Amino acid sequence: MKVTKTKIEGCFVIEPKVFEDERGYFFESFNQEKFELLTGAKPFFVQDNQSKSVRGVLRGLHFQTGQYAQAKLVQVLQGEVMDVAVDLRNGSKSFGQVVTHILSSENRKQMYIPRGCAHGFITLSEKAIFSYKCDNFYNKEAEGGIIYNDSTFGIDWLLEDHELILSEKDLQLPAYSESTLV
Repeated sequence: MKVTKTKIEGCFVIEPKVFEDERGYFFESFNQEKFELLTGAKPFFVQDNQSKSVRGVLRGLHFQTGQYAQAKLVQVLQGEVMDVAVDLRNGSKSFGQVVTHILSSENRKQMYIPRGCAHGFITLSEKAIFSYKCDNFYNKEAEGGIIYNDSTFGIDWLLEDHELILSEKDLQLPAYSESTLV
């Protein structure tokens, strides 16, 4: 497994070692011992989630607050997305930084997003199946978010505005300056 640091402190891109032959492929998608050794992070994952989206679906930017904050290990099982993390941790050396990375079923990369970061993704392929592990349980009262196009962060979502598909809930998220932060 290859681990690459990003400009967000504690956020990593992970590339598994893939074994391929005429039968297909095999790779270890998670190994707690190796993960801790290579990242220094020690998450204990308690919840796995999966979503299916069509091209243009943008989910985010979401986070959980307080004792319900979540670290996530995300990957794409089918298709391609651009994954996004925004550091919202006051006092962090990388506060306000944004990381984007293309994750796909072809490159098999994963991204680890630490607690205190907002997270989102946009589907670039015709459809995508997105999977993520969380180190804390979801709590509706602790959910927060920031509108996807907040000028504070200037995220290039790679598609034109007319191509974007957002839930009504995500369209109602506040600007960063009005949000309840992590």
